[in-house]
Amino acid sequence: MPANNLPKTTIASVIPSTAAGISQPSPPEDGTNSILELHVDVKTAAQFLGVSCSLVYSYVERKQIPHYRMMGRTIRFSLSELATWRAQFHVDGEIHE
Repeated sequence: MPANNLPKTTIASVIPSTAAGISQPSPPEDGTNSILELHVDVKTAAQFLGVSCSLVYSYVERKQIPHYRMMGRTIRFSLSELATWRAQFHVDGEIHE
């Protein structure tokens, strides 16, 4: 386990195959079908990021997180964009001597 004693979040552990918050995207142009191309709701995005739903709504309000609005109100997130966004906050906790 990581030093902070929290389990590492994986996409498979956050998104069950029958998750209600997933909308089916159109297939990618290159013919691959990746789970990272799914569009998810706020609750699933919060689980993926390891934060609360209210914090995700705050990020959206401040335009600090990549998101899409469907029909003006419904908020959706691309998992591939969230993974890229989350990676920019990665801190290497290793001690180099």
